[in-house]
Amino acid sequence: MKNTRQDQLKAFDRLLTIMDELREQCPWDKKQTMESLRHLTIEETYELGDAILDNDLDEVKKELGDVLLHIVFYAKIGSETNDFDIADVCNSICDKLIARHPHIYGDVKVADEAEVKRNWENLKLKEGKTSVLEGVPKSLPAVVKASRIQEKVAGVGFDWEEPQQVFEKLQEELGELQHEINENNQDKIEAEFGDVLFSMVNYARFLNVNPENALERTNKKFIKRFQYLEGKAKELNKSLKDMTLAEMDVFWNEAKLQ
Repeated sequence: MKNTRQDQLKAFDRLLTIMDELREQCPWDKKQTMESLRHLTIEETYELGDAILDNDLDEVKKELGDVLLHIVFYAKIGSETNDFDIADVCNSICDKLIARHPHIYGDVKVADEAEVKRNWENLKLKEGKTSVLEGVPKSLPAVVKASRIQEKVAGVGFDWEEPQQVFEKLQEELGELQHEINENNQDKIEAEFGDVLFSMVNYARFLNVNPENALERTNKKFIKRFQYLEGKAKELNKSLKDMTLAEMDVFWNEAKLQ
């Protein structure tokens, strides 16, 4: 049965009440600070990402609850120092969404999603940001960061026109990498390898592929196949390090058919 808005607000109020009680009565919760929660929040976000990639909606629901708990926790800590509370958090994002969507809450007309993105970046500059790249967190993983950088500069028109141009650039970067490999210059090899990865991420965008999701799908696939290989070796009472590559390939190819 679908929850009504009243049911949703009641559930959120219940969470806020529980957070108040835990902060007052639980030794662990009383001790936490924003700094102590930070690494746990990052971990919970990755767990949510795993559930989404696995398309496990029941797990997505649970992980969203964990992330929401952290948001409420930070807001509770903020309220204790009179800096902000959960209402301020909600109103802040509401105000931002309204300001950033003049095509919904104003008289601006847009043709498509791409124009919405361009307007979004231009509005941020008008709000006082000096660079469209200011919103890219420094601590993002490199592949995700590359993707966000490219999305943001594309939002203000700094972009390739056709996917073929990006593919040609990728081929060019591969050639430069091969040249440095032949020259055996380790520092330049690393630099060119980075350029290849950056170009791959850019090409993924033109193919409508999320590079982080694509790589994680491959990670999961590899883990599943390798664990199948380990299981088969165990059935034979063998250690992988004692098996030949040809023997392992038999089970690896079996794993592909699973």
